[in-house]
Amino acid sequence: MKLVEHFQYGLNSPICLTWELTYACNLACVHCLSSSGRRDPRELTTDECKAVVDELQRMQVFYVNVGGGEPTVRPDFWELLDYAISHDVGVKFSTNGVKLDKARARQLAATDYVDVQISLDGATPEVNDHVRGPGSYATAMRALENLAEAGFVQPKLSVVMTRQNVDQLDEFKNIADKFGAQLRITRLRPSGRGADVWDELHPTPGQQRQMYDWLLANGDKVLTGDSFFHLSAYGEALPGLNLCGAGRVVCLIDPVGDVYACPFAIHENFLAGNVRSPGGFEGVWRDSELFADLRRPQTGGACSSCMHYDSCQGGCMAAKFFTGLPLDGPDPECVRGFGEQALAARSDETAIPKSDVDHSRSAPRNSRTPVWLSLSVPQKRPDRACDENPLAGMPVPVAGS
Repeated sequence: MKLVEHFQYGLNSPICLTWELTYACNLACVHCLSSSGRRDPRELTTDECKAVVDELQRMQVFYVNVGGGEPTVRPDFWELLDYAISHDVGVKFSTNGVKLDKARARQLAATDYVDVQISLDGATPEVNDHVRGPGSYATAMRALENLAEAGFVQPKLSVVMTRQNVDQLDEFKNIADKFGAQLRITRLRPSGRGADVWDELHPTPGQQRQMYDWLLANGDKVLTGDSFFHLSAYGEALPGLNLCGAGRVVCLIDPVGDVYACPFAIHENFLAGNVRSPGGFEGVWRDSELFADLRRPQTGGACSSCMHYDSCQGGCMAAKFFTGLPLDGPDPECVRGFGEQALAARSDETAIPKSDVDHSRSAPRNSRTPVWLSLSVPQKRPDRACDENPLAGMPVPVAGS
């Protein structure tokens, strides 16, 4: 059996476990997939988080991708980071940089098995702050400067691609190179607050092709995870996993311990269980009916007759779900145009699901001020799990083995 087939049928432990430690956040990014802002009083306690780490160690989960919200504003964040590393669970955490002063940067540079991912969604303050909020560009730059000064080896610069920043790909790469970082670009999903701005922010068909061509030329130096496998239908497959790993090799633990099949699909339809339940996280991962269903052979539905199905695998489950398209139908950004046709075919009665979770501090969902797009846009540390080849040189735990 090929390695990718092992992935399709599920592993005994997730390759990439995303763990959102808190919904608290100092920013209010318009595309936040978890609709973060306010802390949830039910979030896991320090001891409960440590118990989850103990489980991950027993399951031999060798890396966890920590996010939020803004994880570093949680008072016990640094304690939990140290605890995970001392229990053989490496940590990559995503941050807007608000807590990464010079002292913390030096601490991180002296710590093994930790990686840092700085979020930046514009190569200029004008573009970035329009999406992430005033001052967020300067905060990210300061964090990158502090990490570079401390000698931290190859942090990641994480960019969500939008209609406003596609033309800045070369500039993002230059910023990453300047600070000795590695560029990581990800896809905008219509999840959380992203659902409210997806129509205005998601790249145009022409920009999709622009990203594909750029990744073909630069993909060996840029991380994408499984964000852009739908673009492979243009022809040559892009580097990366090139399939949806939801419930098979990836999942999400949210701040209150709920386990979802996909980090981009925080909805009861994709809720597999809770780590506070008997059996803990391991019980959810191995015994969830939802995960068992996702690990069964998939038919491909309407897309299976397309000559490009083997390349794009029907696209992103979350993108389809949150735009009201069937899960066995085309991706809304299908490069062959079938997604546009499916979107146009929706009726006024078509239900558009919304995330069950919203901790936004500001206006109620769908009443946010529109995002205007009239901006003038100017033209080592080894890779970790969740990067391009997370299992290189490591034994693969196979379900049923």
